[in-house]
Amino acid sequence: MKITSIEPQKNKNRVNIYVDDVFSIGIAEELRFKHKLEVGMEVDDDFIKDVLQSEEQNKVINYALNLLSYRQRSEKEMYNALKRKNFEDYYIKNAMNYCRENRYLDDKTFTESFIRDKINLSKFGPERIRYELILKGIPKNIIDDLLILDYDEQYESAMNLALKKLSSYKKDDRNSIYRKLSGFLQRKGYSYDIISKVMKEILKD
Repeated sequence: MKITSIEPQKNKNRVNIYVDDVFSIGIAEELRFKHKLEVGMEVDDDFIKDVLQSEEQNKVINYALNLLSYRQRSEKEMYNALKRKNFEDYYIKNAMNYCRENRYLDDKTFTESFIRDKINLSKFGPERIRYELILKGIPKNIIDDLLILDYDEQYESAMNLALKKLSSYKKDDRNSIYRKLSGFLQRKGYSYDIISKVMKEILKD
């Protein structure tokens, strides 16, 4: 069998390969150069199969990189996202290895960034952060190593949240305020000790 024509698709980054004047495969332009495909080149079924596998692998890697261009992801998030696209595990594994090797996918780096954002932007306490990291598939040892928060900073953050929220409970009695405000702080992920200290300070009068 011989490649008789290589024609560009509407997508300029892809080409159609014709073998013996019959359409055979459509692939990314970069794979054409990777496999050194040229008109007149002799090919067989095994070679075409290899090119198709490279095309599928390239597709999975590019999809993974596109996901990472929006935000960092944990390994579990990435696996689940690729699985939802019905990619085969073989290609998923290779794509994730590629991302790891190039430092695009790193649970430790992801966790550091996640903790920082949840503290500074969402004002979450450690229990909420831990819970969300577990859902994202972060190993316990990484969470334990990185989720170390200063007690005084936690208290200050919880106090500021409580003071802002307090204005929405103006019509409630003391018991109702305690119940609602402590529940709010608990959902934010603060410990019983922190919540008790904040509530005692706020309701001391």
